[in-house]
Amino acid sequence: MTTPTSADGNSSGNGDGNGNGNGSVNVAVIYYSSTGTIATLAAEIAAASEEAGANVRLRKAHELAPQAAIDSNPAWAANAAATADIPEAEPADMEWADAVIFGTPTRYGNVTSQLKQFIDTLGGLWAQGKLADKVYSGFTSSATLHGGQESTLLALYNCAYHFGGIIVPPGYTQPSKFEDGNPYGTSHVDAQGANPVDEIAKTAARVQAHRVVRFTGAIKTGLAQQ
Repeated sequence: MTTPTSADGNSSGNGDGNGNGNGSVNVAVIYYSSTGTIATLAAEIAAASEEAGANVRLRKAHELAPQAAIDSNPAWAANAAATADIPEAEPADMEWADAVIFGTPTRYGNVTSQLKQFIDTLGGLWAQGKLADKVYSGFTSSATLHGGQESTLLALYNCAYHFGGIIVPPGYTQPSKFEDGNPYGTSHVDAQGANPVDEIAKTAARVQAHRVVRFTGAIKTGLAQQ
């Protein structure tokens, strides 16, 4: 069973950030980030999942943009350097996980091509039914207010329906959720880098992570008893 959560998503845990904790729930945090906002949220979600007692793998999607494009944006280049040691996601990470928390910035109200390309490599696992009966959740960011955050998360969740997954959103389940205002998943408006990830978004990330771990543990235990 997982560690109970508090109203702000805080609790103690036992993971090491690379899937080597001693918890009963395996959580893969798989994301794409260009200028770092999603990478920051992913790290927060991974840490909170560990605090909740899960084994965690933090993985990034393979970059598809040309190096010239990355180098032309200082924030993009800085994030690429800062996250160079984070392993790239592989289908094996999906198979290992009991829960997958996907992160992507918005692209015209939709999922980034980098994360979508990774998802599109999962056909083999899908055909074998190995993506079913897992918990899925998502987080996002945009440059502007109402910049496609909700539509991006809804588009992302379409994949989980095809997988046969169980979507666990944060909902309005904690008082703090009325501050960030997004029941579909953690989100942040970065204003082209002018608004770094704040405590409101970090709290939302912790709430979502703890909720995912808690329900994944309950579902996994229940299925094992059938």
